[in-house]
Amino acid sequence: MMPSIKQLKYLCAVAEHKHFSKAAAACHVTQSTLSVAIQDLESQLGVVVFERNKKTVLITPLGEKLLHQARGILGAVEDFVSLARANEGALSGEIRLGVIPTIGPFILPPILKNLRKSYPRLKLYLKEALSAQLLLQLQQGRLDLIMLAFPYAMPDMETVNLFRDEFLLCLPPGHKLEKAKQVKQQQLRGESLLLLEEGHCLRDHALEACKLQSADTDLVYQGTSLHTLVQMVANGLGVTLLPEMAVQANVLGDTHLQLKHFSSENVSREIGMAWRRSDPRRDDYLLLAEFIQSHMVKKN
Repeated sequence: MMPSIKQLKYLCAVAEHKHFSKAAAACHVTQSTLSVAIQDLESQLGVVVFERNKKTVLITPLGEKLLHQARGILGAVEDFVSLARANEGALSGEIRLGVIPTIGPFILPPILKNLRKSYPRLKLYLKEALSAQLLLQLQQGRLDLIMLAFPYAMPDMETVNLFRDEFLLCLPPGHKLEKAKQVKQQQLRGESLLLLEEGHCLRDHALEACKLQSADTDLVYQGTSLHTLVQMVANGLGVTLLPEMAVQANVLGDTHLQLKHFSSENVSREIGMAWRRSDPRRDDYLLLAEFIQSHMVKKN
């Protein structure tokens, strides 16, 4: 008996959540239903995929290899469905787009409004999550397309660059750099730097763009959102790096904080999109990329 699509989805869910009840909730089934399906899968294959005890769920080395194959199979199944959708016309039908939190709320609202006018038959469903989670869901076919910041390792994915997003230095009142027209990356060494917590790729991209290591600065606070970091700067706790798109979307609010450009043109991140190479809707995704690029040109 061959494994079912549901069994493969359950396998991926347990591996992702490392918890049977959480995986069951994510799959909208009872824990007993999911547990029985996993047990049946292991019995059919004659292998142990998960090590279980009262506190943790661990995937076996062989289970890791099966997990990689399962994700590929689920992605291929979605590509099978996408092949039928591709005949519905340009940018029509459903597209599930994943986007990271440091991009989505700052550029998507006005773009989506215009996209709806231009392509009324398109149903775009959005999912916001961190880069690692988005890539995982893309591999499994739970997302069709993701928008994130490069560089980011994405094997077996096709990517397209959309635009560059400059980093600006946000200063608290009375900071020693407030009279400088521009700043240099090395001037951040020794500063109290406020960044997003680990897991947000913006953190790594900001440090890389400024040619800094974590040891070069005093990371006094790790925030969960750019709005939180802005409030921390406003209260004199340090400086932070803000993407230009967030500044244009008024992330500063009524704080009246100062912003400084860097003297180097390379203090930025690349924004792009990615999808599975096997997805037959490639032309649609490229068309969407062109639409976003044209919107950003008009905006700037």
